Amino acid sequence: MQYEAGNYDVIVIGAGHAGCEAGLAAARIGAKTLMITINLDMVAFMPCNPSVGGPAKGIVVREIDALGGEMAKNIDKTYIQMRMLNTGKGPAVRALRAQADKFAYQHEMKKTIEDTPNMTLLQGMVERLIVEDGTCKGVVTKTGAVYRSKTVVITTGTYLRGEIILGELKYSSGPNNQQPSIKLSDHLEELGFELVRFKTGTPPRVNGHTIDYSKTEIQPGDEAPQAFSYETTKFITDQLPCWLTYTNEHTHKLIDDNLHRSPMYSGMIKGTGPRYCPSIEDKVVRFNDKPRHQIFLEPEGRHTQEVYVQGLSTSLPEDVQQQIIKTVPGLENAQMMRAGYAIEYDALVPTQLWPTLETKIVKNLYTAGQINGTSGYEEAAGQGLMAGINAGLNALERDQLVLGRSDAYIGVLIDDLITKGTSEPYRLLTSRAEYRLLLRHDNADLRLTEMGHEVGLIRDDRYQRYLVKKAAIETEKKRLSSTILKPSADVQELIKSIGGSELKDGIRASDLLKRTEMNYKLLEKLTKSENELDDDIKEQVEIQIKYEGYIEKSLQQVERLKKMENKKVPENIDYDKISGIATEARQRLKLIKPLSIAQASRISGVNPADISILLVYLEQGRVARTNK
Repeated sequence: MQYEAGNYDVIVIGAGHAGCEAGLAAARIGAKTLMITINLDMVAFMPCNPSVGGPAKGIVVREIDALGGEMAKNIDKTYIQMRMLNTGKGPAVRALRAQADKFAYQHEMKKTIEDTPNMTLLQGMVERLIVEDGTCKGVVTKTGAVYRSKTVVITTGTYLRGEIILGELKYSSGPNNQQPSIKLSDHLEELGFELVRFKTGTPPRVNGHTIDYSKTEIQPGDEAPQAFSYETTKFITDQLPCWLTYTNEHTHKLIDDNLHRSPMYSGMIKGTGPRYCPSIEDKVVRFNDKPRHQIFLEPEGRHTQEVYVQGLSTSLPEDVQQQIIKTVPGLENAQMMRAGYAIEYDALVPTQLWPTLETKIVKNLYTAGQINGTSGYEEAAGQGLMAGINAGLNALERDQLVLGRSDAYIGVLIDDLITKGTSEPYRLLTSRAEYRLLLRHDNADLRLTEMGHEVGLIRDDRYQRYLVKKAAIETEKKRLSSTILKPSADVQELIKSIGGSELKDGIRASDLLKRTEMNYKLLEKLTKSENELDDDIKEQVEIQIKYEGYIEKSLQQVERLKKMENKKVPENIDYDKISGIATEARQRLKLIKPLSIAQASRISGVNPADISILLVYLEQGRVARTNK
């Protein structure tokens, strides 16, 4: 028996990392929001590695914060270790990574959601959508509750027809033995959505009391305070270390001897797994020339002895996992507390989405997170934020927000998904971003704060601080470019001490800073600003001056891209009437329905020759004539 249970602007299905960001974003911009999740105890749960950030992913977390999202603030309150990665490399690949207290992270996020105005958090199982005339108008739960809304966001993670696989054992389940969602998956197929079967996995957990850490290498956090959020002012100082050990020939032989019992090789697993996060059995088979593989021992929290065995992801039988663990130095006597497992689940083919993450098949329906074929908490949260923003803006009858590839890694992520699709769980990598020198960890606020303020997620006081910082950077850059340093004894001595070439004539301070051996801290000894500048301002000044030429080239490429983005492709275009386009290109264009020439050029199977024909067709105005 169904009953009317309430009316909302936005309904979010799921409360994982995508769902949390989606719900908070919608509520904070003023939309009355309902978040429905199967189990309230699993809000913001980390079923896999207890960490946030890393290469590319850490930049996404900064971008989420710059737009007004929550993940960065939440991890800053609850981490047990923080490290800046790739410090010996250029600024384009530096990224922050935090080891999370997974239980504290959950509880803090749930508290934030419960304390947010315009937000209702509810435990329930959504089984159907209310779709009328091709438009989503609400949801129906297992208990018959009917919740009506203007927009709906689906963020179901790996729960859709989820199945856990452990050796010869296979059973219906969501992650961590949670209840799966079966009927919603069936309903999406009824509505005409194309689904694919993906797979991911997790390693065993062991009891920290039973680890011999003397046989491992300590991996401490950074001593210098670090934070993901631009608003964080209090830092956690009592960090916990992680530990490094390795597999060996005994580990690999044991795995080889039991491959016939591996679901990956027996044919039990049908779904496609993530290439960039392979299982240990996959690593041993694919890289059989490697004598060892890294294993990181990562604490799951301050108040538990569970240790995550990073690098040992597996779905081998439980008895084999116990034997494998005991071959690893430091784990000879380790007690396995939870076995690793694989999980198969349904995902939506993401080319069925518009750049706003609204579906093409059903209006006012958005999807975000692993349902869109991605892997990782950060990728999920970035999508969730954008889907929540756009579902909220749509419900409030405001213009929606789309991030370009030159705006953010989140823009790269979404564009890759909707334009190219993915044949495996998608993971963000720095190599996927053609403008990665522009999309740095250090400048996320300069790229995105204005957008966050415009949609209503960045408060006025924070926005004013951002404007002050932006002005201070420009003022200092101008000062350095107008300051001439003469070849005095002090100047020459400093340059000589760092191995540089002595000056023959006067030089602008900004030009001296461009030298490889020079940095802002050294330059301050020769010329110091009258105003005391914060470290992040000094960092920006140094990066922007040092990499000025490269940044300028990237900006020129962005301008060329924008010209192509501005060349719109009408929604009513009939590709069958365009002669000369290759058959594969025609099929892909009809499927993706690109909104611009730039997006069309990024579609797999569409070649430059096809784009030239499409451009000529548009410029001759044939679309207008053939559709009258």
